[in-house]
This record gives sequence, C-alpha cells and structure tokens, in this order.
Amino acid sequence: MGNYLNPDNSKFQEALNSDIYVDKTGLIRYTNSVLHTLQKNICVSRPRRFGKSMAANMLTAYYSKGCDSKELFSNLKIAKDTDFEKYLNKYDTIFLNMQDFLSRSNNIQELMERVRKIVLRELRSAYPDVDFFDENDLIESMQDVYAYSRCPFVIIIDEWDCIFREYKQNKEAQEKYLDFLRDLLKDKGYIHLAYMTGILPVKKYGTHSALNMFDEFSMLNPGPLGEYVGFTEGEVQALCAKYQMDMEEIKNWYDGYSFKGVASVYSPRSVVSSMRLGEIGNYWNQTETFEALKVYIEMNFEGLKDDVLSMIAGESIPVNTGSFTNDMTTFRNEDDVLTLLVHLGYLTYDYENRCVSIPNAEIREEYVNTVSVADWGEVSKALKNSADTLKAIWQMRPKQVAQGIKEAHFETSHLQYNDENALSYTISLALYAARNFYTMHRELAGGKGFADIVFIPRKKFPDKPAMVVELKWNKSAEGAISQIKNKEYCASLEEYKGDLLMVGINYNKKTREHTCIIEEYKK
Repeated sequence: MGNYLNPDNSKFQEALNSDIYVDKTGLIRYTNSVLHTLQKNICVSRPRRFGKSMAANMLTAYYSKGCDSKELFSNLKIAKDTDFEKYLNKYDTIFLNMQDFLSRSNNIQELMERVRKIVLRELRSAYPDVDFFDENDLIESMQDVYAYSRCPFVIIIDEWDCIFREYKQNKEAQEKYLDFLRDLLKDKGYIHLAYMTGILPVKKYGTHSALNMFDEFSMLNPGPLGEYVGFTEGEVQALCAKYQMDMEEIKNWYDGYSFKGVASVYSPRSVVSSMRLGEIGNYWNQTETFEALKVYIEMNFEGLKDDVLSMIAGESIPVNTGSFTNDMTTFRNEDDVLTLLVHLGYLTYDYENRCVSIPNAEIREEYVNTVSVADWGEVSKALKNSADTLKAIWQMRPKQVAQGIKEAHFETSHLQYNDENALSYTISLALYAARNFYTMHRELAGGKGFADIVFIPRKKFPDKPAMVVELKWNKSAEGAISQIKNKEYCASLEEYKGDLLMVGINYNKKTREHTCIIEEYKK
C-alpha cells in the first residue's frame, strides 16, 4: 500500500462518513463494463462542485489492491451487481491528483519528473524482486511489473486539466504535458482502465491528437454517465424529505441541468450545503467569486452582452459548440465563450435544440451580480433597482414602475425593440427581483387567451400578490388592462386565494416612453 500506487480507501471512507452521501457507485458498473476493451480510456469533465474527486476516490477504493473495500461497499448499489467481487481490489491502481503535483512544481518539466520519480519509487518498493530494465523509465518499469505479476494497472488521474488552467498561455508546456500523458497511457496493454477527471474536455491541437483514444463525457453530452453528473430528481426528493426542505425551492435554486434520459440534474455541492445548513442560499460563490464569470461575459464579441441579458431574462440562446478548442484562452467568437461557460457550469446545454440557458436561480444570481457591477449602462442600474421596481408594483406606484422598465430597455442587433416579445425581455430584467418570490410564466393560458406574463407567489411567500402583466407596443396601458379583464386572464388563477394585481404596460415608439397602470383584481 502506497500513497500513489495502491492507496487505501480512506478518502472514500470520509465521503461515506459525511452527513450526506448520495450513492453514485453505479458508475463502477460502467467502468467495469469497459475494462480491458477499446473503450477503457475515459475522460470525465465537470464543473467545480460536481463530485469529480469523490468519484475518483470511489474508483480508487474499489480497484486498489492496497485495501480491502468489500465491507465499505457492502450497503451500496454496486454490491448488488453480479460482477462486484470479480474486480474488487484486484488491480495495481495508480492515483494521481495533478493539482497536488502542480502546486509542488515550478514548471511543467518538474511536474512530470515528480510524477515519474514518485511512482517509480513506489513500484520498486512494492515489487523488490522485479528485475527492472531501466529503473528511471516509468513506462518500462510498469511493463516489467506487469510481466512479473500479470496484474494489470488501473490509472486514475484527478484534475488532469489543471495545466490548462494554470498555464493558460504556455502552449509549449501544454503540448509537453499532453505528450507525457500520451506516452504514459496510449496503447499500453498492461493498463486495463484509464479514468481522468477535469473541468475541460481533452485539449484539441489541430492534427496533434495526443489523447484521441479517450471517450469523453462532458457537460455537453455525458452520454451513459448522465445520472452521475450531479444529483437526480429522485435523489434530491429523498434528501428534501429527510431534511424537511421545500422541494419546489430547491428545484428553483439548484436544478436546471439536463441530459438525454436524465431530465433534471442538480448542483450537488449546493444541495448538500442547503440540506446541512437548513436554508436556501447561494453556495456557488463560496468557492468562486463572480469575477471569474465577469472575465468571460465582458469579452468584446458582437451580440455576447445582449445574449447574456436575454438569458438573465429567461431566454435560450442558439450556440455552435463545434469550434471550441477546449482551453480557456482561445476564443474566436461568441459561441466559444458560451461553450466554455457550459463546461464551467454557468450555462446548461440543450443537446437536442443546440441552445444554452442559465440553469437556475443560484447561477442567475451570479450573472446579475456580475452585470450589476459592470459598466453595462442603464441595464446595470435596472438590475440593481429591480427590487424597488417590484416594490413599486406592490405599492401601486405606476410611474416608478414605468421608470424602472425604461432603465431596463435595451436594443440588440438580433432583437429590435419593436414588439411585445422584446418588451417582455425588458420586463423580465426590470422585475428580476421578482424571481426571489415568484414563479414566472410567459404566455400562460387563461380565460379566452394567453396572458403575456403571470407571476405566481411561491409557497413560502403567501403574503405576496399574484400579478398578471399584459404588454402593449404603440397602443396604451389602459388597453392592456382592458384586455386582461375582457379576456378573463385572471381565470387561470381561480384557485389562488391571495391578492391579485393586474398590470398593464405600454411602450410608445414615437415618444420612447413607457406607461403603466396597476389595478387590484376583485374576485
């Protein structure tokens, strides 16, 4: 048993000892299915806080010869699998956390030398009787060990892409590192599984395909590993029942990622924090400030800022992910920036419709924090003042509401401010703070038609009034109120027992003025 060769299972034991552990051992069933096949090389990329290291520690505990983990896994899902004991603790397992090596190295050459020396030392210690051909050559030595023991290797590399995050501009260092991994892993018969985790998928270098043997499972398409990206709906429901948390609130704040066959995926770190502490909150910014997001959404690509505002307002944006080169510096267009934000967890990707959106309230709050302190003109001011605009509706002060909407008015190259649809985006920004209290519905069926926007208070805010908002362009706010009444839009809220406000808003293209009328609905 060593630190890097055949480590013990103590790190996975810590996960099991924690207040909350969600069983993701089904992942082992997949890795067992690809052992010693052409699909044995797996690269899993996830954002921070999505359990990558926990999964790597779990696989180490399962495969490592340096421990006996049968009891550890006995009450977990994988123990019921027919192949559970067939592969349990049967492999020479090498676990490498590249971030640890990087923090102890001054450059990429030192990192590679440190990996070689440490693993070689533990190989010699574990196999003193092996006649090593070259004690300074890691690959030759692994071959010698395999020839002697006939025990294959499992290689697990956590934070494999830290080089690309720390040495963003150093292309030469990046290529040396990729070549090092290629030489270590590619076409090695003595390796039966190579499992890498990181934030980014494998780096693309044109014809330089150092790691083209890897199957990649990313936030764009996790394939059969979708249910292991984060927490699923059923897993979160079970936690809410145990910790007496409001499932609707948890869903609003931490859901929003979805993949084929897995409709709802929740941010694991945030869910665990909310359960343990007993309150909804933004736990994302505890491990990364919004300054990291600010760098990317302020890049000078045409349409980027406008699309960010549209997504804050709740829209989805088409994106082409094909040109992204899987690093954090090569950006040729807006699509590359949006694709990186998917990998970082700041956006969710709809594979079927090829579009991106902001996944949930927690992440949307990060965007709003970023835009509010950025120099985005009146929009920044409108987001800061959205709570005041919402309060003005509650207090039936229509002039202040109209002013708040005016501040949120933005014109874009792809969406001219000339119809009610564009106006609805503006309302979403001006009333951003409403998301803290309401579930917002666009085009909600009711009465004899569809109300433009309906705000329904979430269960924990029964004192807030529901709001039916009708939008007009080049007409009148009075006409908007009349339409709400004549078409009986409030009928969609017949079961709602609280107060209800009707809000009519009009934009006059000639005067460039917004007007607003607010009335109570009498049931």
